[in-house]
Amino acid sequence: MSTQPPRNRLAPLKPGKPGKLTPPAVRTVPALVNEAALLDDLRDLIRAARLRVATVANSTHTMLCWHVGQRLLKENLQDGRGAYGQQILATVAQELVADFGTGYSYSSLTRMVRFAESMADLAIVATLSQELSWSHFQALLPIKDPLARDFYAEMCRIERWNVRTLRQKIGGMLFQRTALSKNTREVIAAEIANLRDGQITPDTVFRDPYLLDFLGLKGTYSERDLENAILREIESVLLELGSGFAFVARQKRMSVGQDDFHLDLLFYHRHLRRLIAVELKLESFQPAHVGQMEFYLRWLDKHERAAGEEAPIGLILCASADAEQVELLQLDAKSIRVSEYLTELPPLRVLQARLHQAIEHAREQTARLNPPEGDAA
Repeated sequence: MSTQPPRNRLAPLKPGKPGKLTPPAVRTVPALVNEAALLDDLRDLIRAARLRVATVANSTHTMLCWHVGQRLLKENLQDGRGAYGQQILATVAQELVADFGTGYSYSSLTRMVRFAESMADLAIVATLSQELSWSHFQALLPIKDPLARDFYAEMCRIERWNVRTLRQKIGGMLFQRTALSKNTREVIAAEIANLRDGQITPDTVFRDPYLLDFLGLKGTYSERDLENAILREIESVLLELGSGFAFVARQKRMSVGQDDFHLDLLFYHRHLRRLIAVELKLESFQPAHVGQMEFYLRWLDKHERAAGEEAPIGLILCASADAEQVELLQLDAKSIRVSEYLTELPPLRVLQARLHQAIEHAREQTARLNPPEGDAA
């Protein structure tokens, strides 16, 4: 039986040479999975992919409708062919419905022909189809004025209206209420081209009148009641004002010397990159209102205008305004707009007639200020 002591498992360290101990293996415990975060990420991925698929599908279908309409236009099935053209179109529709379903009925093919006829520029249609669905285009087809139709199409693209909102804007005569509509057709066409290039000007932003019937104001009310109602229904107000408006303050205090002044409402417009000062007036427009607004704009320009922003714009919202008074004051040069607001909508025919008169008056004014070269004396 051996009497030697048991050999150590670790060899002794040799003098002069540092030794190295191997630490025991550490067992790693897997981190707990955040199932909620994982599910959120997966849902976002799936929704984003579905949105891309839907966008491509909508665009492809819209372009198909345009090309079908173009192909039918080449056959002149409507112009000059009368009953014969209708018969051919009905026969084609019957065959296509049997092959591809009710989306190619006689009425559907007729809309496709109108679509290709009224919006003949393929490049513009291709761009719009990335944002607008076939249902959007069908809502645009009844608009007879090409400039108005182009305006609604571009605003719909920029502001991302759904079909219901687009129909509401058309029904609310948005085009006729913009300052843009009061210009010559050449100016309007140029402004719509600017919209396609992503440039927005005040003429496409401001309305006259503003339709504030959703405020629920009837009978006698004060300016404070009007202001409170606007803030209470701020979401609807912003929808009426248009995309790009952001609410900043109410009763904005402006200290000048020993006195304090208060602006009713202050907004900021992201696309214009400007502060928008709004004064509410229960009475009809008075020239004295201009001096007050100029004072506010100068204060905002000095104390609130940030680097890179354009000069502030003022909007005087009043119960009514005399067009000749507003014209005489030349407010565009002062960056001031005057608009009426309607808390109760008049009958549609009355509103149409009123807007038509305002547009004609504005165009006559433009013609007087800028006569054709041959008429200049």
